[in-house]
Amino acid sequence: MMIGMSSIPADRLLITVAPTGAESTKAAVPQLPTTLAELVETAVACEAAGAAMIHVHIRDDDHLPTLELSRLVDTVAALKESTSLVVQLSTGGSVHDPLPDRLRVLDAAPDSCSLTMGTTNFGDDVFLNPWPFVCELYQLSQEREVVPEFELFDLGQVHALTRLLDAYGPPYGGKVHCDLVMGVPGGMNGTTDALVAAVAALPPSVTSWSATGIGRSTLAVMFAALSKGGHLRVGMEDVLTLARGVPVENNAQLVERAVAAGRVAQRTPMSPAQARELLGVKAR
Repeated sequence: MMIGMSSIPADRLLITVAPTGAESTKAAVPQLPTTLAELVETAVACEAAGAAMIHVHIRDDDHLPTLELSRLVDTVAALKESTSLVVQLSTGGSVHDPLPDRLRVLDAAPDSCSLTMGTTNFGDDVFLNPWPFVCELYQLSQEREVVPEFELFDLGQVHALTRLLDAYGPPYGGKVHCDLVMGVPGGMNGTTDALVAAVAALPPSVTSWSATGIGRSTLAVMFAALSKGGHLRVGMEDVLTLARGVPVENNAQLVERAVAAGRVAQRTPMSPAQARELLGVKAR
């Protein structure tokens, strides 16, 4: 379930950075990159630190989550101009975004998009992903030649991935990459046991997978993923402290920590070019 037949050395580690998210406010977390200039500065620093892909949520002029298409287009263009990172747009937006707006994210022509495989209780809210919407978004990603990253919040969504691939065939690019999102209140636990169960249930067609530990589960999930040969997603979308009482100052710190953990596991950060090969990303 790692890399399969490719020119990428087996010890390479894909590090994805998720720098902003839709949950934290700028007022509570001033260091959160919410403007386009801040996001580009973050992306440049994270690429230098060892990230190969960026998972992007954007904000409006009031620092609130938005899916405004013109801003998404400008964001993709600015990130491609300033970095070599694989640019992955979130189709989740915030839990309040309407489904049609989330489909229009692909109009911004990212390299990759997130594709969540089911509805999840998300703290006190509901992250809505009805099955017809999942199928429509998947088929749209195939049509637009955008590589999906399947976001899996629980074991039911792992099973749903098998169902989707059986119904509609492989994604654009022929690779199947998924991310285990662990530790969300309402999703699967951010534990080694949960990760092992999820990985064991992945369909055989999966060619690579990463894991994300939310909040306090960050390190447990990181070490478990490395021990199972998986990749990592880190960033201020998912965690805001380095340790108890020690706030994250910038996203590059979290990338650097992932690089250091990978080094202990004898894994070397993957380049953006290698990430494109791993994921089957289209040259744009």
